[in-house]
Amino acid sequence: QVQLVESGGGLVQAGGSLRLSCVASGAIFSINGMGWYRQAPGKQRELVAGITSDGRTNYADSIKGRFTISRDNAKNTVYLQMNSLKPEDTAVYYCNLGGYYSDYDPPGDYWGQGTQVTVSS
Repeated sequence: QVQLVESGGGLVQAGGSLRLSCVASGAIFSINGMGWYRQAPGKQRELVAGITSDGRTNYADSIKGRFTISRDNAKNTVYLQMNSLKPEDTAVYYCNLGGYYSDYDPPGDYWGQGTQVTVSS
């Protein structure tokens, strides 16, 4: 059974930073792509960033240059370092496993429970 557990969300002022973590279990982590999605109130869930099994990354235009996705296969963990946060980054952030994370591919089949990120102005 695949489980994804996110942590690291919280409340931060605009311009601040947070680092999200997602630990995966029940899957062969190293061969799977991993991604982060977010969903703001009243909006559709959107891809934030993805990283393939061989380390290629893709980012949404809205966060390029501010967020960095990385993975540690030894720890079965994917990270999202978020810098220069803006109020419009406020959303629930979800970890996803098993996708390809281009702008056109659907997400993978497995989701975490989500972690709230709130950026105050």
